[in-house]
Amino acid sequence: MKSFPTTARATALVLLVALCATAAQAEQKLLPAQSEITFVSKQMGVPVDGRFKKFDAQIAFDPTKPQTGKIAFTIDIASVTLGSPEPDAELPKAPWFNTAKFPQATFQSSSIKGLGGGKFEVTGKLTIKGNAQDAVVPVTLMQTGPNTTASGLLTIKRLAYKIGENEWADTAMVADDVQVKFKLTLTGVAKF
Repeated sequence: MKSFPTTARATALVLLVALCATAAQAEQKLLPAQSEITFVSKQMGVPVDGRFKKFDAQIAFDPTKPQTGKIAFTIDIASVTLGSPEPDAELPKAPWFNTAKFPQATFQSSSIKGLGGGKFEVTGKLTIKGNAQDAVVPVTLMQTGPNTTASGLLTIKRLAYKIGENEWADTAMVADDVQVKFKLTLTGVAKF
């Protein structure tokens, strides 16, 4: 029986390792049922809680080599709710999210920096209503069994994204700052 030459075996081994690494990254995925994206805005000084019910992520991330990671996140904007029928009927309209024209908000990472202790800084572009803004998102990872939870808080300026136009641009009525909180449960993230 003939055996492969040493270089052919080495090449096959390198290809096998590369395929295994790619397969490990491909297994990373978001568990939407165990995840949440919420936000708090203020209307006439009173906090108003809301959430997005549909979102997804594409993740290729190794916590031991964060600089090589990539994260792409998509939110179905029409899934927004404040938990009340009247405001929920207004949010999809043009002055607010204009979901007919802009059905999704996206975040695309450009760099990930490890800060130690399970803390990371993810820099990228956040696009809402066609308006792309630079964003730096602080993320804390916690691992429990096979799952990893990524959580964080990001404050955005709603007017930079044209959320609440015309008479709703008055920040005395609706504050410009909106706190976006997330808790995302992921599978397939390497141990750190």
